[in-house]
Amino acid sequence: MLIRYFVLYNEKDKYVKGLSIMIYTKKLKIYLVKFAMRIAIVAIVLYLYFFRRDLVNEFMTGGSFHGINILHVLWFIFMAIMALHLFPSKFRSMGLLKIKELHYVPDKNYSELELLKYVQKQNQRAWMVMLVWLCFNAIWALLYLVGIISEAELIVLTSLYFLFDYICILLYCPFQSMIMHGKCCVNCRIYDWGHFMMFTPMLFIKNFFSWSLFFTSLVVLIRWEIVYARHPERFWEGSNKTLRCVNCRDKTCQIKEKLAGRPPRAML
Repeated sequence: MLIRYFVLYNEKDKYVKGLSIMIYTKKLKIYLVKFAMRIAIVAIVLYLYFFRRDLVNEFMTGGSFHGINILHVLWFIFMAIMALHLFPSKFRSMGLLKIKELHYVPDKNYSELELLKYVQKQNQRAWMVMLVWLCFNAIWALLYLVGIISEAELIVLTSLYFLFDYICILLYCPFQSMIMHGKCCVNCRIYDWGHFMMFTPMLFIKNFFSWSLFFTSLVVLIRWEIVYARHPERFWEGSNKTLRCVNCRDKTCQIKEKLAGRPPRAML
């Protein structure tokens, strides 16, 4: 049974009142299924960590190409996900598709000065996120270099980051709340930084599989930044009508807004 939100907005696009009821859009259902799959992947990695560390050790040593095990399958899944971000189809989230000109619906009356101010502020916040993230992961790098943790712990950490990516989308994002102060994932300046962040620990391991994940994620990040620098108007709701709540087709913010005790911004 589908349940819908009915929300009233004022002229400043702020909700006035609403009925706190959920509607499960197709995109939200897909995200919830993917979230469950990511939980399952974390469970698999934790099982291997506690009960089959021999597979983990074999995967991270020179014999990685000999035979196929579950970690090879996980590597393929991770690489496939990043390929889908490099070549997104029309079925992807609007948070990702906003990089494409096809999904840019310009507001002819937008202010270029306001766009410039928006870009400058968002860039400052984005690089603050990057600084925080690199400093946080420098701790794990130091622990690894001095031998307190091993490759196995870094793989577990990567799997947890993989899950945390969807926690940020569906439940709560500390970067959005504390640093970026963005409205939602669709409007997020750093939406496609997720793979770079989840595979950061793989940089520390000298292995084909780990480095292929990290450097592919770096390609995804660089592509995103190049498009943002060349076409910032696609990333701001003031210039791109597609990103406005009234035009949102994803509505994946509902659970996050509900947990925060707010009516959803996405108007149906």
